[in-house]
Amino acid sequence: MLLNTVQPGVGAKHAKRRVGRGIGSGLGKTCGRGHKGQKSRAGGFHKVGFEGGQMPLQRRLPKRGFKSLTARKVAEVRLSELNLLPVNEIDLLSLKQAGLVSAQALVAKVVLSGKIERAVKLRGIGATAGARAAIEAAGGSIE
Repeated sequence: MLLNTVQPGVGAKHAKRRVGRGIGSGLGKTCGRGHKGQKSRAGGFHKVGFEGGQMPLQRRLPKRGFKSLTARKVAEVRLSELNLLPVNEIDLLSLKQAGLVSAQALVAKVVLSGKIERAVKLRGIGATAGARAAIEAAGGSIE
């Protein structure tokens, strides 16, 4: 294939609409814009969602919901992931170094998912009630 032979596909290009070229063209006089009104005039357009002065839909509907900015800074860690860590004392820094939580995480919490077969000591990390029971049953502790 040569660059000077590359062409757009058949039907991909079409002639530009030539308006105001007489009645026989089908786009003479009003040029397909109809008679009068804002949309018939040059520059006669309005912002998206404008409803002619009527209260727009996006303002008529009630505001709803809340998106927490701190939710993305709380990381969840599974028990099965703790089981794979080589260290016995686990804190947020060791979780970040192991790649189990993101570098931006400010808080980590252990959830009951999987099993833990060895004793681990958690420092500065939260745990759900089920995860806490599983860790303490395996001989570990939470500070």
